[in-house]
Amino acid sequence: MNRPRILIADDEPLLRAELREMLAELWPEAEIVGEAVDGIDAVRLGRELAPDAAFLDVRMPGLDGIALAHVFGGRSHVVFVTAHHEHAVAAFDEGAVDYVLKPVSQERLRRAVDRLRARLGSPPPDLARALRPPAPRKAQPVWLQASSGQTIHFIDLADVIYFCSDAKYTRVVTETMEAHLRLPLRELAEALDPDAFWQIHRGYLVALKRIAQAQRTEDGALWVHLRGHPARLPVSQRYQHLFRGM
Repeated sequence: MNRPRILIADDEPLLRAELREMLAELWPEAEIVGEAVDGIDAVRLGRELAPDAAFLDVRMPGLDGIALAHVFGGRSHVVFVTAHHEHAVAAFDEGAVDYVLKPVSQERLRRAVDRLRARLGSPPPDLARALRPPAPRKAQPVWLQASSGQTIHFIDLADVIYFCSDAKYTRVVTETMEAHLRLPLRELAEALDPDAFWQIHRGYLVALKRIAQAQRTEDGALWVHLRGHPARLPVSQRYQHLFRGM
């Protein structure tokens, strides 16, 4: 592809200008074919101009970037440029090229451009499946039944500090005890409130209210320190967006 065609959609003029200037420097062979000021304008320009890639803001009047991805997915590669990472992360996992958080740094945008260049030779994925609203959650449990040796414990969910994957079981940790649930961590995570328990690693699920701080070490690893408990839990790369302020 000799001259990739790019569309920018953002309702803030200064941010559009900033993104346009950075893209011109990082990707001089690309052509900015249009700039949309809202979601409706983005749909019109997308149909008229058929861009190879679209940089979409998540929060815009008219149609937001998530709704736009239904339109552009399968036609154009999508990069989200947004201050709100929640939906963008899910779409990124399912095929969006990348997401870049505001304020946009040149180095972070450079990585997104590199990913986009690598994708342009392939058909854009359909993001509609990834962005479909999730099914309503079942009622949240308020207590858990766990075993320790020959004893069955009834544990108030409010007392849980964290869960840890342990072979076929899940270890539950409170201030006073540890026990095992006969349930894989993956299934447990689906049953719990994501606003109360954060999955920070494929092997760890932690009560948000018990997180005291997240600390990055010299080797770049991110660790969670807990309130009222000495354990230090690892945060895998997949979940580091939860601590994006670091």
